[in-house]
Amino acid sequence: MPLTALIAEDEPLLAQALQAELAAAWPELRVVAIARDGHSAVREALRLLPQVLFFDIRMPGLDGLAAAAELADSWPTDEAPMPQLVFVTAYDEYAARAFEAEAIDYVLKPVQPERLRKTVARLRQALAAAAPSMTPPVPADEALERTLAQWRQVLGAAGGTGGAPSASSSSAPLRMIAASDAGGATVRMVPIDEVLYFEAADKYLRVLTATQEYLIRTPLKQLLPQLDPDTFWQVHRAVVVRSAAIEAVHRDEVGKLHLALRGRAEKIPVSRLYAHLFRAM
Repeated sequence: MPLTALIAEDEPLLAQALQAELAAAWPELRVVAIARDGHSAVREALRLLPQVLFFDIRMPGLDGLAAAAELADSWPTDEAPMPQLVFVTAYDEYAARAFEAEAIDYVLKPVQPERLRKTVARLRQALAAAAPSMTPPVPADEALERTLAQWRQVLGAAGGTGGAPSASSSSAPLRMIAASDAGGATVRMVPIDEVLYFEAADKYLRVLTATQEYLIRTPLKQLLPQLDPDTFWQVHRAVVVRSAAIEAVHRDEVGKLHLALRGRAEKIPVSRLYAHLFRAM
């Protein structure tokens, strides 16, 4: 069975260049699709189930980070192993953070053949380690967690959406939030100590206390570095919760985790990427 890959890149010439360099560096790898935006990348990846994903970080519709986070939850692990994830970016700051985090890899634009060969070598090694034919075989759960850990490293290095708790900021954590009420007519100063969780919703971020809901326009990715990482944990790509408010963790009939928070009735979904936070000690 041939190894397959999907490239998600909105610039056609860059996608073609990456495909050509891959053909030279990894002849047995077959690129099964090139997606032009994040939504297409998720859809095609779930349809084709490739072993490797090359995702541009900045794509229209859904950026590479959000697309990867969505795939982490939607990937049918009973049909195919989680793929290896490589981000392609024009910004070397991501590559530097990825190196520090020992993430599996980043590829900088324009793609350099020698650098890509190193990426290919790492991918070959990771795929071989996950292969069921190795002796002794790696248990499926262990292989999945190993791949998810790599995804967390890659996502975390790219801006904190994959690591949890989030990276701390050099400045003091946020203490108050200026947020509007549901009608938008009044701005309230909400003490951070009252916030139980944040949830991204369209253009807004919902701010939930035990009794109230407020809205702010700050994206979750921008808010995360301002929060105390010991106090607030990211549990889903769209949700950050106060760790001390977590009362219980429930597993549903299909194995997905949900949190019950003290003071709130709704159940909070936990992404597969963050399930390791709630593994029994």
